[in-house]
Amino acid sequence: MKAIKLRPFIPSGEDYSLAQSFFEELGFKKLYSDNGVSIFQMGELEFFLQNFHNQEFQNNFMIDLLVEDLDDWWMHIQAAELEKKYPIKLKEPDLYPWGKREIHLIDPAGVCWHISQKQS
Repeated sequence: MKAIKLRPFIPSGEDYSLAQSFFEELGFKKLYSDNGVSIFQMGELEFFLQNFHNQEFQNNFMIDLLVEDLDDWWMHIQAAELEKKYPIKLKEPDLYPWGKREIHLIDPAGVCWHISQKQS
């Protein structure tokens, strides 16, 4: 058996259009979109943004996004002024007890993204 790719379905929250705009500004390319689902891609990574809202689920959903250069991501997020444009929460890069340096980003739906640096 061999798996090829894992593509999670991420809930959009109440405002599907706002969530689409947020992920595009974050740096993902929208490959497809209709009223129920959008497909976003960055390099080999893909996820489905589902037009779905359930606050309890969203507040307990987390994603770990492994990146090559965490500081580049932080500079991009800051330069794009995403906190001023979207109802998100950000925590700057920090080293956590579990040994990973991460940015914590709560997206417009309430999903927590652990953006972490690839360990050398």
